Amino acid sequence: MRRRTFLTGGLLVAAGAAVGASAWSVAGGGPAITIGSKEFSESWVMGELYAQVLTARGFRVALKSNVGSATLIDRAIRSRELDLYPEYTGVILQSLATAQNLPDTAQGTYEAAKRFEETRGLTLLASTPFQNRNAVAVRSADARRHNLRTIADLARLGDIAYAEYPDNITGPLGYDAIVKAYGLHRMKVRPLNIGLQYPALQTGKVQAADVFTTDPQLRHYDFTILDDDKHVFGFQNVAPVIRRQLVERYGTRLTEPLDQVDALLTEPAMQALNEAVAIKRLSPAEVARRFLAANHLT
Repeated sequence: MRRRTFLTGGLLVAAGAAVGASAWSVAGGGPAITIGSKEFSESWVMGELYAQVLTARGFRVALKSNVGSATLIDRAIRSRELDLYPEYTGVILQSLATAQNLPDTAQGTYEAAKRFEETRGLTLLASTPFQNRNAVAVRSADARRHNLRTIADLARLGDIAYAEYPDNITGPLGYDAIVKAYGLHRMKVRPLNIGLQYPALQTGKVQAADVFTTDPQLRHYDFTILDDDKHVFGFQNVAPVIRRQLVERYGTRLTEPLDQVDALLTEPAMQALNEAVAIKRLSPAEVARRFLAANHLT
């Protein structure tokens, strides 16, 4: 029987703890693995999924949530503070490898990211079906009124405000990159923490915003995603970055459960997981526990 790739209704209505990021460890006699996650809820959930499925396979897992940005968590795994963490393939090429010429397919992006990681004693496991790309959103009413179809079309609006989360303003996927690629020199940045761009856009405090394509808020607001016809944002499937030494030591005992989890993570599944945390206010640990149980992985 094919496994379900979505959350059950019971998960979405269950009461849970407030969202937070914490570090915890699981006692046991198996091999020790330290897993990290970045500074937002999608990464927290994926860290929990990896931690819990490996715990169920007998590993002794420590989870360090909220480690930080791509640069910080990369530094942590290279210094051996972490053994694995979930990362976006395009981020690996753009933010870590600082590649100038990016592949034009998702598979090409994955293969190039894996080659890069393997030059540093790391590797990638199988990637998820879903991508979580940065994207530029506008209110649908504005898109209709001004015939906005692509990011370049924002130029006709003149002086506008663009919501961007603070640590992405100067990054290769952020405000500066968009301004340079599309010539939007009259678009001014408004720094807002992740999540706050949605009400700001809805109420007109900004006219455009950096969003993520698996954000559950996109299901609750009438926004339009503009086409990134210059491919600034690239391809962003997720794959576990892991130390090669561990793959060689533990083989499929380590890699198979992680591959099974990632194979389930379609875009609808990830949106539902994110919604359970960001909107239903369940803890990432509880969301992961119920998802794994529903899919018979624990």
